Amino acid sequence: MLAQTGTNAHRIYSAPDAWLERFGHDLLLSYKTEAARDSVLAEWQGWSAAQTFVPRRIFGKYLPERNEDRAAPALLTGDPSAPLETVVEENHIRFGLDFAAGYSAGLFIDQRANRALVRRGGIRRLLNTFAYTCSFSVAAALSGAETVSIDLSKKSLDRGAENFVLNGLDPSKEKGHRFFADDVLEALPRLARKGEVFDAIILDPPTFSRGHKGRRFQVEKDFEALLLAALELADPHARILLSTNCARLNRRSLGNIGRFCLKTSRRAADFHTEPELPDIPADAAAQTLWLFLK
Repeated sequence: MLAQTGTNAHRIYSAPDAWLERFGHDLLLSYKTEAARDSVLAEWQGWSAAQTFVPRRIFGKYLPERNEDRAAPALLTGDPSAPLETVVEENHIRFGLDFAAGYSAGLFIDQRANRALVRRGGIRRLLNTFAYTCSFSVAAALSGAETVSIDLSKKSLDRGAENFVLNGLDPSKEKGHRFFADDVLEALPRLARKGEVFDAIILDPPTFSRGHKGRRFQVEKDFEALLLAALELADPHARILLSTNCARLNRRSLGNIGRFCLKTSRRAADFHTEPELPDIPADAAAQTLWLFLK
């Protein structure tokens, strides 16, 4: 069914300690224990006889408890000489992946429904914070929006610009697209002082990061400050996405953050969530909540 929507990046199988995802011609097996990895591999061998899809390679990604133990996926089966860079599709949007680039290959597939909302939302100007490889920016640009993408990593933003090109888009400033390798909490006040206003804002911060000059960002402590800064840039009818992968925050927590910041900024909004994805269990996906300002 997903193939009919122009999507070949999606979850195939979910278990408590492992899951299997398709990325174009390849599979990625994420696992918490070697026993879980071997179990899923054995099950895949049983399923594969009935599948029309035959993967070129299977990569394995260990899910450590500590961030400092994270590593790039390792090849489990397939041709080791094949390029580690590849291209996948999501709702006919093309995204570049690189299995050698680090812990994450380049696309968070649990945001598929939110990217689709951005693409169909009639957005004029999108602000994408913690933009990573700029997938939300590409979705908005394909509908004619101008975009601003901010991330600490210039390398990730460069990959984001490549995603624009993959979709026939010119990522230049002259075409309305800007990329800033910067600390988000420092960049947003500067944009506000310049009078910038956006009708869509993406707030999908990491659980923890260390910014310029050693600034520490912890999502539980700093999400309120992030949203308050974003509200200073929000059009009266803007849409703002709150998203987190922090295990200690859920959708109710995001709602509480939203209500506090709306009250503090004397703004009002309706809360909205997109339908759950058919391939990813709700408790295994990012927790997300849209604020539709009014």
